[in-house]
Amino acid sequence: MKTAFKVRDARPGDAPAIYELVRELAAYEKLTHVCTGTPEQLHEHLWGPRPYIEALLAEVERGGRMHAVGFALYFHNYSTFLAQPGLYLEDLFVLPEYRRNGIGEALFREVAHRAVERGCGRFEWAVLDWNTPALDFYRNLGATIMPEWRICRATGSTLRAMAAGGTSA
Repeated sequence: MKTAFKVRDARPGDAPAIYELVRELAAYEKLTHVCTGTPEQLHEHLWGPRPYIEALLAEVERGGRMHAVGFALYFHNYSTFLAQPGLYLEDLFVLPEYRRNGIGEALFREVAHRAVERGCGRFEWAVLDWNTPALDFYRNLGATIMPEWRICRATGSTLRAMAAGGTSA
């Protein structure tokens, strides 16, 4: 039997629950060593004076209370080629014990719906090349996996060196 769940917009007070799910995602992806944020930072970036991100929560009822079991975190980007905004799905995660209940699909489809509703020209996300379950999940939803593209990243001292005009060798 499928577990009943509810998807809703995250609201102030949800940052600790979202952060715990982020930590679970980091553990799943074997990336806890780079998970250095805090619930306070999430709160600020979700609901502060300049929100950078948006989030959805999936909840199930246990013991008469709602418990967060999944989330989707996304933000706007822009396509110069299309001259349209886009939505970028930064994270989509469902606790392992709640998978196969349609929760991930519901979260994903809700973000896609918002992209359409907002007139976005595209909806994008990244997936680790070893994450076969996620790759299969996205393919089953009709996504195109773009093997010719690579994500480039700069963080910490490398980012600061780039901004200052130097290199971090």
